[in-house]
Amino acid sequence: MANDWKAALGALAQSMPAADEPAADTPPHDEPAASFNPRKLRIDFERKGRAGKCATIISGFDGLSDSEIAEIASRLKRSLATGGSSRGGEILIQGDRRDDVARFFGLK
Repeated sequence: MANDWKAALGALAQSMPAADEPAADTPPHDEPAASFNPRKLRIDFERKGRAGKCATIISGFDGLSDSEIAEIASRLKRSLATGGSSRGGEILIQGDRRDDVARFFGLK
C-alpha cells in the first residue's frame, strides 16, 4: 500500500509532455493574432493626471480581446523589466519607454 502513490505518480508522469516540448493543445506564444497589425499602434507619452509621473500609453489594438492585450502587456513588461497594466484596450507602461516599445513591436 505504501507504493500505490509512486505507481500513480509514475503513470501520471508518463502521460505528461516532456519539459522541452509544448503541450499539444496550447498555441505557440510567438504567433500574434491574425488581425493584429503593429503598424497601426499609437505610442503616446503622458504625464498629466499621474502626480507628475510619466507613462507610455500604447493603443490601437483593434480586433484583439482584453485577454490577448493582457498577454501582450505581460510579455512587454517582462521584456522591458518595468511595471504597467492593461485595461480598456490600452497598455500602460511606467516611464518614458516609447523607443523601447517601438523596438519591441518591430517598429524601429
